[in-house]
Amino acid sequence: MNIPAELKYTKDHEWVKIDGDVVTVGITDFAQSELGDIVYVEVETLDETLDVEEVFGTVEAVKTVSDLFIPVSGEIIEFNESLEDEPEKVNSDPYGEGWMVKIKCSNTSEFEALLSADDYKALIGA
Repeated sequence: MNIPAELKYTKDHEWVKIDGDVVTVGITDFAQSELGDIVYVEVETLDETLDVEEVFGTVEAVKTVSDLFIPVSGEIIEFNESLEDEPEKVNSDPYGEGWMVKIKCSNTSEFEALLSADDYKALIGA
């Protein structure tokens, strides 16, 4: 199970890469393996401002659809449009080309509530 130490995580299995007040978000290796083959990623919240833990999109696998929860409050400023044609990138490279959105964070103090890699490992029993 790949859980990069430099990233932060949520209890909802999203990973968060922090770069100043902009964060990149995707789902974890654990989440994509639990979902199976991902066939569609939908984000209809581009340019919207959401509060922490609101749904910003969905990911559809062969057998299920799962909501995606925003890990920090802010505006969705970018969607990884390559996922429209190649949603399987979420399976093959969840921490790289499979990223989903970038968020301009409106409250950086929310970073403190995110899980460390060790905390996330404990959460999933890794």
